Amino acid sequence: MGLYYKNQSGSGNEDLYEEVLSQTQLPKFALPKESQPAELVAQMLKDELLMDGNARQNLATFCSTWMDSSVHELMDVCIDKNMIDKDEYPQTAEIEARCVHILAKLWNSQESETTVGCSTTGSSEAAMLGGLAMKWRWRQKREAQGLPTDKPNIVCGPVQICWHKFARYFDVEMREIPLDGDEVCMNPEKLMQYVDENTIGVVPTLGVTYTCVFEPVEAISNKLDELQASTGLDVPIHVDGASGGFIAPFINPELKWDFRLPRVVSINSSGHKYGLAPLGVGWVVWRDEQHLPEELVFNVDYLGGNMPTFALNFSRPGGQIVAQYYNFLRLGFDGYKGIQESCLKTAQWLADEIAKIGPFDLFYDGRGGLPALSYSLKEGDWGFTLYDLSDRMRMRGWQIASYPLPGNRQDTVIQRIMIRHGVSLDMAALMLEDLKRCVEYFKQYPQVHSGATSSFHHG
Repeated sequence: MGLYYKNQSGSGNEDLYEEVLSQTQLPKFALPKESQPAELVAQMLKDELLMDGNARQNLATFCSTWMDSSVHELMDVCIDKNMIDKDEYPQTAEIEARCVHILAKLWNSQESETTVGCSTTGSSEAAMLGGLAMKWRWRQKREAQGLPTDKPNIVCGPVQICWHKFARYFDVEMREIPLDGDEVCMNPEKLMQYVDENTIGVVPTLGVTYTCVFEPVEAISNKLDELQASTGLDVPIHVDGASGGFIAPFINPELKWDFRLPRVVSINSSGHKYGLAPLGVGWVVWRDEQHLPEELVFNVDYLGGNMPTFALNFSRPGGQIVAQYYNFLRLGFDGYKGIQESCLKTAQWLADEIAKIGPFDLFYDGRGGLPALSYSLKEGDWGFTLYDLSDRMRMRGWQIASYPLPGNRQDTVIQRIMIRHGVSLDMAALMLEDLKRCVEYFKQYPQVHSGATSSFHHG
């Protein structure tokens, strides 16, 4: 059946692909002179977007790629709501505040009904806000003691790129503890080599981007307790829970990583990852008001009221926040728990099956961290590298990340598969069969590589 529309003269039954615009390349460097019919332009853009990968088959991303129909409806209702304008859209602001308190309670805050926090465009912005708050409090304390404030540093394990951005943008020395031997995350025993009087805070990650494991926040906190006992240095912790903040409370409720540890002063997480919200929302919550310095909060009075705001961005759509609250209400604790458990079971099943294929050594099997799996290539001539395998899998639409580990483990290359809401066991089984076919293909047609290193693939 053809694509028809009513043109600007009012007549109907014109086929979209008979129009002049469809017979040319779309403008790339300047505005077209004349207006074009909405249906025609929309179809041309839909055609271009076919060149993108299928988001549902993107197993490299941590981000949500499936939403139920009610989320789409709510996003449409909120398309014109600017969440920063809290005077004009007070109910959206109220919903944002409810989400903050719900998360504070989920993360075991003793002041969940009164503590402070905010939404952000994602966990990267939220992480930077947490880092800024720690830097300001460190500087205030140093100034009160008459000590220099020109050499702040932050200590972490293998972190996501946002922390490197934070360090560079806000003039903080990054002290990233390297991985050695068979380490897969920050080793608390190394902390004493990196923390000093200029450390604004330590940042453990609950769900390391590279390895998907939870860094041992409680052990890190205990080491900092020992440091304070011996030196008097009181170093706070900000937990980067970009992914694990929406996993651990439901899967590992006994794990102490959150506000149950007095040294944890703030936590960030991504609503649009395992929080199941649409792309474009993150969260940061502080233990209490005193851990968010007043100097970082701005009062804005030109949108109709006098509103406090703390963010790197300003105008933002409110739909993602409303959709986050919708998920909280619709799923509840048991719903989130069921979804995260299903994702973990699928990841564990897939890991066990991939281990049976032959060429792969499991690196992470979906147990003890995020719903994911990763593996390296066993020693030997298999006729392919993991980069070759990633490229071959893309021919069937699957996007899988292959990359070297950070720190002193860059000689180890792994391939990582993320299992998110919407990646069913049946879908994982289809991916597994394609993976097996790729391995068989390389047996028949082994790849020959020169001395050049394959390109780095990371999602």
